[in-house]
Amino acid sequence: MSFLLAHLSDAHIGPIPRPNLAELLGKRVTGYVNWLYKRAGQHDMGVLGRLVEDMRAHNPDHVVMTGDIVNIGLPGEIALAKEWLATLGGPSEVSFTPGNHDAYVADATKLVHEVFEPWTTSETQAAGFPYLRRREGVALIGLDSGVPTAPFVASGRLGEAQLAALGALLDQTKAEGLARIVFLHHPPHVGGARVLRGLDDAAAFEAVIAKHGAELVLHGHNHKPSVAYIPAPHGVTPVVGVASASAKPGGHYPAAAYNLYEIERAGDALRIGLRRRGFNEAGEVVAVGLVDAL
Repeated sequence: MSFLLAHLSDAHIGPIPRPNLAELLGKRVTGYVNWLYKRAGQHDMGVLGRLVEDMRAHNPDHVVMTGDIVNIGLPGEIALAKEWLATLGGPSEVSFTPGNHDAYVADATKLVHEVFEPWTTSETQAAGFPYLRRREGVALIGLDSGVPTAPFVASGRLGEAQLAALGALLDQTKAEGLARIVFLHHPPHVGGARVLRGLDDAAAFEAVIAKHGAELVLHGHNHKPSVAYIPAPHGVTPVVGVASASAKPGGHYPAAAYNLYEIERAGDALRIGLRRRGFNEAGEVVAVGLVDAL
């Protein structure tokens, strides 16, 4: 079995359509100001387009997009983001999970779940998280860590129900002999993000992996590449973060990049290799990192 999985995150599709006064009530006011004076200069749709073009040229078997597809959750933003997500591939070829910007306010959270449902369709139930997709010896398990929060707070939460269902799916897919890949927006390990930006129940997530195991966990949110490891029943599970897919080179965060995971099984032996591709200082999309085996 050989499977090539592409992973990108934090597209922050823009520019934000001009909101009306009613749409700017509550948290969206600070978010819109932040976009105008900070984020609009950090995220570039031309950069995003070139990165996606390079990704598609590698012909991945599946694409995972781990959230923050919008900025302040306006209906106009969500419509634009849906059009963009469709350029990555059809719903059977692309899996999505929401981030904190997609859950900016309660109304946005509901609309995001409705609009992006084709990209979160589960084989185990009609709708909701976690969801499971089986692809060529791989189990893709999507979690939703995006919850509405107060201004200046960007934390996430899974909750007891999702975590319990995750444990059951991990056991089920292990019994099927599948390589289990879990993905969500927030870094799910303890200490994976700054205060008020992390996953509130990261310790509970680690406990699920320690009991049930997983072969790989993917996330976004921090806008930078990272690899961490958390305890699992027979060793450790890699937890891999990726840069923002639209970050301008030379900016505050690392330049835009995406990850390619080469998942290979020969008998009982499983190998997962990681390649990073992103922008260099000359503005070219090139290989920017290689991990022979996670």
